[in-house]
Amino acid sequence: MPKFLRIGVHQSNVSGYTSKAWCVRRVGSAVFLKWGAVEVHGAGDGRKVYWSRLPQEKTIRCGTAQRAQDYAKAAIARRRNHRYEPLAGPIANRRRSGGGSAEPKQALATILIVDIVGSTAKAAKLGDARWTKIMGHYYAAVRKELKTSRGKEVTTTGDGVLATFKAPAAGISCATAIQKAVRTLGLDIRVGLHAGEYTISGGEMVGLAFHIGTRVAAKARAGEVLVSSAVKDLLKTQSAISFRDHGVHQLKGVPEKWRLWRVEE
Repeated sequence: MPKFLRIGVHQSNVSGYTSKAWCVRRVGSAVFLKWGAVEVHGAGDGRKVYWSRLPQEKTIRCGTAQRAQDYAKAAIARRRNHRYEPLAGPIANRRRSGGGSAEPKQALATILIVDIVGSTAKAAKLGDARWTKIMGHYYAAVRKELKTSRGKEVTTTGDGVLATFKAPAAGISCATAIQKAVRTLGLDIRVGLHAGEYTISGGEMVGLAFHIGTRVAAKARAGEVLVSSAVKDLLKTQSAISFRDHGVHQLKGVPEKWRLWRVEE
């Protein structure tokens, strides 16, 4: 993903200023844009760039791969012509506090993955203007339910959202609420939940648990909320939540086979 950092009033690679970054990526006939405010620390090879808040994202559906390629080239050209410099290194989610420990920290959470089903076809049918408006309502509805359920948004993934919860019951409650909320927008979503440990290192959340959550969501059909056995085991005392056995699955890239469960409303 080509990345660009706005030079602004600084003509040299100095440390300790805020700026703006853009990321452009093309996949097939779609172009993914990500942009937002960043903090720049250090200089030269040791320079680090951090998102100062969650970046904004937008998906441009171009219809054909050639149009998407032309759009991406034009977007990159605009960045190069407006006081931006190419950024080779990664942009971290957040910066560690100066007095914090440099050692990675382990955390346990229930991870929720929300993904729109058939988004490419729907976007092509509705057109960019209408689709952009619907996506605005979609993210607003998701974030409203996350706030109600005390979930923490980690990132957006194209047309999806990744969030974490301290309690699995809260994650499932949020998932079913999101399902109901987006139906009014004419959207079908699939949701997957997994509970596990992840590592917070350098301000970034990493770990196999996130990959498992993504693979669980990929096994869900439109309108389904699937959970891993790890989530169900944590909810043995929650009689108010009903599950139906969804079978044993091999999750792509994940060791061993996993039994999944469908949440019954």
